[in-house]
Amino acid sequence: MTPKALFAATATAALLLALPAKAADLTIGFSQIGSESGWRAAETSVSKQEATKRKVNLKIADAQQKQENQIKAIRSFIAQNVDAIFLAPVVSTGWDSVLKEAKEAKIPVVLLDRDIDPSGKELYLTAVTSDSVHEGEVAGDWLAKTVGNKACSIVELQGTVGASVAANRKKGFDTAIAKHANLKVVRSQTGDFTRAKGKEVMESFIKAEGGGKSICAVYAHNDDMMVGAIQAMKEAGLKPGKDILTVSIDAVPDIFKAMAAGEANATVELTPNMAGPALDAIAAFKDKGTVPPKWIQTESKLYTAADDPQKIYDSKKGLGY
Repeated sequence: MTPKALFAATATAALLLALPAKAADLTIGFSQIGSESGWRAAETSVSKQEATKRKVNLKIADAQQKQENQIKAIRSFIAQNVDAIFLAPVVSTGWDSVLKEAKEAKIPVVLLDRDIDPSGKELYLTAVTSDSVHEGEVAGDWLAKTVGNKACSIVELQGTVGASVAANRKKGFDTAIAKHANLKVVRSQTGDFTRAKGKEVMESFIKAEGGGKSICAVYAHNDDMMVGAIQAMKEAGLKPGKDILTVSIDAVPDIFKAMAAGEANATVELTPNMAGPALDAIAAFKDKGTVPPKWIQTESKLYTAADDPQKIYDSKKGLGY
């Protein structure tokens, strides 16, 4: 090769290295919480679909609901020098050290579905989430409107202790019902976002509240806990959706199945497609240096039995829930 040709080849290689990454060239590590709920399984499934659509190499690490596993996964992604990291944080605190490591490695981090403690705001590029406070408000407003002036004792199935989404869904619901003196949460306990725990906690609520006769409504921070609670009510000889009103969040297929059977009343949708907007934001950031807004908000839509739940169930059941 002549010196001139060698120089040209070297210059071309240098130019290619300097060019920003296109979406199809990206490798992204995704530290997923696990599969504690149908919604979480759908988020993973839809994330894979969105990555395939954009020809992105998406590496998913299942943390099995443990923060230490997520931290290990992030450090592994840093060692692999991925182009970006997606994180669905199991809890809101304890991320500063590992996210600083990602920042020092110049690897942008995008939060999916959940936020972290405000002290860590400078450590990630953007967060793609719903307004989980608003979700709780929508649920509370629906219950207030449905109950009217009737006295209503509510039992609450909270999400994982320490998770921002659980704290926010509680805050929003409490804010909504505080406007109505006839609505009162009489019992509240974590169901850890799972069906099994939701059923177990609802069983204890029913025993503590005269066989469930004094319970007017159940509010669950996610549909999976509500599905478990519905089973507990049925086994106790109660008619969920009639004897006891239900309102929950996520809009997974099985809650529409329960609605169609008259065993559930309302749900607030949390879209499982957080990865789509996140992948678009990363591609624009890598390609053109476009810095996304710190928060990319998704919609929170209320569904009730009036919205043809069987049709919605049919449309959602293939999404991996």
